[in-house]
Amino acid sequence: MSEHDTALCWFRRDLRMEDHAALYSACRQAKRVIGVFIFDSVILDPLPDRQDRRVEFIWRSVEALKREWQAHGSDLLIRIGDARDEIVAIATEYRATAVFASRDYEPAAVARDQAVAQRLQALGACLVTVKDQVIFDTDEVLTKDGRPYSVFTPYRNAWLAKLSPFYVQPYPIQRHVDRLVKLAPAPMPSLLQVGFGESDLTRLNIVAGEEGASQRLADFLARMDRYRAERDYPARKAPSYLSVHLRFGTVSVRKLAALAWQQGSDGAQCWLDELIWREFYQMILHHHPHVVGRAFKSEYAGLVYPGLPEHFEAWKQGGTGYPLVDAAMRQLNFSGYMHNRLRMVAASFLVKDLLVDWRLGEQYFAEKLIDFDLASNNGGWQWAASTGCDAQPYFRIFNPVSQSQKFDEVGRFIRRYVPELAALPDKLIHSPWLATSAQLAQANIVLGRDYPWPVVDHAVQRPKALALYGRG
Repeated sequence: MSEHDTALCWFRRDLRMEDHAALYSACRQAKRVIGVFIFDSVILDPLPDRQDRRVEFIWRSVEALKREWQAHGSDLLIRIGDARDEIVAIATEYRATAVFASRDYEPAAVARDQAVAQRLQALGACLVTVKDQVIFDTDEVLTKDGRPYSVFTPYRNAWLAKLSPFYVQPYPIQRHVDRLVKLAPAPMPSLLQVGFGESDLTRLNIVAGEEGASQRLADFLARMDRYRAERDYPARKAPSYLSVHLRFGTVSVRKLAALAWQQGSDGAQCWLDELIWREFYQMILHHHPHVVGRAFKSEYAGLVYPGLPEHFEAWKQGGTGYPLVDAAMRQLNFSGYMHNRLRMVAASFLVKDLLVDWRLGEQYFAEKLIDFDLASNNGGWQWAASTGCDAQPYFRIFNPVSQSQKFDEVGRFIRRYVPELAALPDKLIHSPWLATSAQLAQANIVLGRDYPWPVVDHAVQRPKALALYGRG
């Protein structure tokens, strides 16, 4: 039985209609449902890049979502402004007594939702948040004594033990589309009206919306079985490339988890583990919001990193003299994406070779990654920096040369992003400073002119990193 006459469904990081928990709940609990999206000025105005790829991805996904609402004889209401004001204004205008939204776990989003809930309550309305972006949230996976996990493997085991078909079943929307309010179609605000210009999504072959997610998923399913064997090699087409779609909810995580779980191959299980890592970091953020800006482990909260600003700049620009690290950073700068193995290598190098504060690297990734997710980005950086969730992390210091030799053996990835080294033999491309003068001359390379000398010596920096963490 419907509890509300009119309700809003507030789309945020769930830009789809298929398998949509908040929309399903709104349709079940209200006679009339209106879809809403807010280009939130509180989030968008501080962004430094007015051609931000993420904003264009969101805009194109919302545009596609709006067309889908129109195909059902309704329309998606779109506003630009402070979401706290706009949602309350729309609820007032349409006399909605409830606003349904997918739950968010980021501290700023939690504070926003609390403010909206209070203002709606003053109007006699309510904010209803439901689980959508994860399989298990908040307190659903806890230790036997009722505390949140702080190490991944036991969390993973408990997560898998709890998983059942119930948790991955979809929320069918099609049978409830008669609840969508009939609205005359309104024009989509332009990207320029939102305050941004077009980026390079077309050049990068990134298709937004549910259509883009479906294309990426279909492509990945054909090679999912090989995922474990190939995922660490950046020159191979091994990842799903679905991270941006998960970030903005143009695909349901329930659908992805169900496919991986049901396929059951070694590769599928490995990919499911990656989805569980994502939820692990969401759980950490929910229970320990202090990780935003501070070390998860209190004993490392006061670390002072002695790294040099010029080394940080070299790292950002892909000019450290370590080819795999430089290739990784150039991939990020060029495409807004970085291979997962390389995220670990690049982060470890910044913190434990260059001795630069992990928060600086975290912020740079936050600005550049099109799939930037606060929980995963923070969790990954703290893992690499040994300040986060891990059983015994202090001695994990990636050797950038051996990582290069192991995962880009013939230098295919390096040659793509560091083409000035392309003529070097495979064995030398990982450490060009070891090449003889004749070998460099044959490759037409002058170190310091065509490619930098290493800014630090890994063998010298490793004991410095251990000493920094009090383990040297």
